[in-house]
Amino acid sequence: MTYPASPTPAEAPVLAFASHDHGTCAGEALAHADAISASRGLRLTPVRRRTLEILLESHRAMGAYDVLERLAVDGYGKQPPVAYRALEFLVELGLVHRITRLNAFAACMHPGDAHSPAFLICRACNAVAEAKAAPVRAALDRAAAEIGFMVERASVEAVGLCPACGAAA
Repeated sequence: MTYPASPTPAEAPVLAFASHDHGTCAGEALAHADAISASRGLRLTPVRRRTLEILLESHRAMGAYDVLERLAVDGYGKQPPVAYRALEFLVELGLVHRITRLNAFAACMHPGDAHSPAFLICRACNAVAEAKAAPVRAALDRAAAEIGFMVERASVEAVGLCPACGAAA
């Protein structure tokens, strides 16, 4: 099954679990990262860019130390602050999401778009798909408003089996 290089929002979550033109997918995400950085007067330094490239290589979340190992191989140093600073910058810019359940990070599949993502995490292979969760966020906001609370940030993470692992089970 092949999907278009530029997925529609409905197709995007499926891409993490299916064959697609990943080179184009990653290239477009890097182009968005460059544009977002420039529009905010910020610089996507070589270590920040390489960190994002590492996360874009597959649709899997990676821990900071896994990213650090890859950065070290590329000559960016072995000290944890190298990876953590780059990841923090990318999270602040909305280019990367922190996946709490996995204590890991994943590249955003909708950089630059204001969105409330839900993360669909395969418990077998750790593939992560980012799905839009506006209806879930709206329900959470309504529930919070009933008791006078205002949600500023929320993360939805669902664990299950991706199509490939589900078929193998």
